[in-house]
Amino acid sequence: MYAPERQQEILRIARESGRVDVPSLAAQFQVTAETVRRDLKALDRAGLLRRVHGGAIPAGRFELEPDLSAREATAADEKERIARAALEELPAEGSVILDAGTTTGRLAAAFPLDSVLTVVTHALPLAARLADHPGIDLHLVGGRVRHRTRAAVDAWALRTYGEIRADVLLLATNGFGPGGGLTTPDLAEAAVKRALLAAARRVVLLADSGKHGREHLARFGDLAQVDLLITDTGLTPGDAREIERQGPQVVRV
Repeated sequence: MYAPERQQEILRIARESGRVDVPSLAAQFQVTAETVRRDLKALDRAGLLRRVHGGAIPAGRFELEPDLSAREATAADEKERIARAALEELPAEGSVILDAGTTTGRLAAAFPLDSVLTVVTHALPLAARLADHPGIDLHLVGGRVRHRTRAAVDAWALRTYGEIRADVLLLATNGFGPGGGLTTPDLAEAAVKRALLAAARRVVLLADSGKHGREHLARFGDLAQVDLLITDTGLTPGDAREIERQGPQVVRV
């Protein structure tokens, strides 16, 4: 297969799956990893792909922030498994911060009825799911509400989280990886996420494998600040080991 033909096929795979990685492409096309990197570099220069750590993503997805309905439908099975696994990280009693996100939303919906916890969140959809829970002492953090995520941001939210020290933070992200760290498209959301990281003793990141290697405009933290990453088996064992070298334990479900 000639390079232009291979590059067209790489582009097709990237658009269908949302991401390509160098080792998989090298094995699929029976070429060296360096050959694949040259292909990705050529596609990046053409504006068709954006190179990220270990591979590439379609250019149109680099800064994409889909709305809640689109995010709910993406990797739904994986998010459900991650949320179920995250139930094991809830303390028997104590305080929990829930970040805004569709996976944390699934976690909120799955809280056992016998849970007795103080829950703090700035996400309106999560608060609505927990408002009638008999054992939850719910605290809703205020601020300007972003339409796309239904999450409170800006000064009110930052000031409130600056006064909190919770037992566990269940954190969401739009992108994660050893090179790019933790990223999200919106600067105001990134500021709140930085405040969340400082507001809890233990940090549990909930992120499906499709977010691995994605980099967005605003970097809000490093993997070294995360104690545990719960993801799905789409993250390869090799990538999991690379992440663990930066600090967090990785659980693939």
